[in-house]
Amino acid sequence: MLSDLLALAEQNRVAALAGLDPKTQDSLGQFFTPARAAALIASLPRLPGSGRIRVLDPGAGSGMLTAGLVARVIQERPGLAVHVVAVERDEAVLPQLADTLDACKAAGDGRLTCELIPGDFIAAATGSSADERLTGFDLVIQNPPYAKLAVSSPARAAVRTAGADAPNLYAAFLTLGAAALNPGGQLVAITPRSFCNGPYFGGFRAYLLRQIALDRLHVFESRSTVFADTGVSQENVVLSGTKGGLRETVVLSTSTGHEDDAAHREVQYADVVHPDDPHRFIRIATNDDDTAAAERMLSLPDTLASLEITVSTGRVVGFRSRDCLLTDAYPNAAPLVYPGNLRGGRVVWPRQIGKPQWYRAVAERDEKLLLPEGWYCVVKRFSSKEERRRIVAAVWSPEQVPGPVAFENHVNVFHAGGAGLDRDIVFGLSMWLNSSLVDTFFRTFSGHTQVNATDLRTMRFPDAESLRQIGRLAPAQLPEQADIDATVYKVLDATGSAPGSEPFTASR
Repeated sequence: MLSDLLALAEQNRVAALAGLDPKTQDSLGQFFTPARAAALIASLPRLPGSGRIRVLDPGAGSGMLTAGLVARVIQERPGLAVHVVAVERDEAVLPQLADTLDACKAAGDGRLTCELIPGDFIAAATGSSADERLTGFDLVIQNPPYAKLAVSSPARAAVRTAGADAPNLYAAFLTLGAAALNPGGQLVAITPRSFCNGPYFGGFRAYLLRQIALDRLHVFESRSTVFADTGVSQENVVLSGTKGGLRETVVLSTSTGHEDDAAHREVQYADVVHPDDPHRFIRIATNDDDTAAAERMLSLPDTLASLEITVSTGRVVGFRSRDCLLTDAYPNAAPLVYPGNLRGGRVVWPRQIGKPQWYRAVAERDEKLLLPEGWYCVVKRFSSKEERRRIVAAVWSPEQVPGPVAFENHVNVFHAGGAGLDRDIVFGLSMWLNSSLVDTFFRTFSGHTQVNATDLRTMRFPDAESLRQIGRLAPAQLPEQADIDATVYKVLDATGSAPGSEPFTASR
């Protein structure tokens, strides 16, 4: 009977997915949960052996998550009664959802009841006319929609009334899901990992971590396995948390695809959400390499602020400076640096990359977008999925083109209060940021290919003299990865900038 229930639910998921209008799917952020992922998500909640629980499945789609949970209850908790409230706004998938819920009720032999609420979950859960049926839950289990919310959107404004700013639909659903829980209730969800760091989700992250204590985090390392038939390419995480729970330990796990090949480890809560981190980054060190990298990084003595180094995004935004962008050389025009100019640890300019390579100030305001002649370390804000490192750093040398330089908005620039840094510091920063140690540490809190200036500001760095020593040992061109790592550790171990005598080697 259980296999029949899950088989029917999977059939309904496939049918619902096939019937989606692509434009509607994109606007609603619909990505339905496959059966194997649903089984993993449904395995996370703590279920009592008897009694009755109320479960909310917001944005239920075809009902796959509810079916996964019901199958588990039938198999493991014969004395437990469950009432499921499923909410779905897309009328096109309501027939499949209703069919799945009917199958769940039939399989439950009277212990399982289901209620379908057609409509927009955000609208129904907020405002003066909020639906009273959407409160008082013991468990919220969800695969929320993935789509951005404009600052001015009514949905985003509605979620603010609940106490959080949600820049994305999945953040809105998690916010309202946490609000719908009873004290001690559990929130279980699969989402993109992107909310774990960066300023974009800062307000939401702070709210969520006030409401719930994380119990478990499971990372799918593959960007395509979980939603293979839906086109999702983000790195996904399954989170489980308890409203008002104890912040003692968190179980971390990872797998390439699903639970069958997962590795688990239990860590202290403070290792995941550092109590002194004002940004409330969620760090997921799922193996010994990650832990070793985190320990070494956090032992380093300096931040960019203590080094008196600033990092900021490039000042030139293309559509705002169209009149200043030139594809051919022009008298007194400055070099213009794009991500495509970063090659082998150096900024190669000019370069045929299909982007303007010169910047000419037309008005006084345009002059303010230039940085003065000097040495700068430049980092791509977006690394491609093919690149082996998330952080890709390079050196801008004033020796190749004397005079001011312009940096486009898709790069981050390290500077000294708007001026250049000394040569050895810049080469040291480039080698350091391109090291395996930094890459592995960065991946513990970043699940996407964007590198925000805020992320770089929160990291620890070697002291200034160690950076200079690394810089003095750096060749003109970025060496092979093993040589980068050897140089970095030669200096760190010699100066005591980080404890431990064995060089860190990522096993990725």
